[in-house]
Amino acid sequence: MILAYHAQLNSTDDETRLKAARAWTRWEMFTSKLHVDPAHVAEAEKDDWANAFARIENHYFMNDGWMRDGQLLDKQEIDKIRQIPCVVVQGRYDVICPATTAYALKKVWPEITLHIVPDAGHSSREPGTAKLLVEATDKFASL
Repeated sequence: MILAYHAQLNSTDDETRLKAARAWTRWEMFTSKLHVDPAHVAEAEKDDWANAFARIENHYFMNDGWMRDGQLLDKQEIDKIRQIPCVVVQGRYDVICPATTAYALKKVWPEITLHIVPDAGHSSREPGTAKLLVEATDKFASL
């Protein structure tokens, strides 16, 4: 699906590109929050915004997030960054990056602080997630 969308999102035909961008972005907006926000979903209908959002995200996926599969769960790789303070804020109901991924990271990097937000999905804009991210940022500011 990612490859198929890549072709459409990079089409020279404006309508093909925008149709794919709106569909990609609409899916993301519907799945990123625990409680669907109609205003958030409406962003997908803004052509410039949807086009930029979908193409950037698709590019990231096409390039495997610039990491090899499983790289962050490799003990040798974690040993390179183990001394860096890290806080992971994970939505309990995240269907895009399931909580199992955060637990897998915690297993290989037990020094991290892991917060599971009980009433959140994927979006950093959900109240509980945003609160914990700000707290972590404030904590790092004093390091």
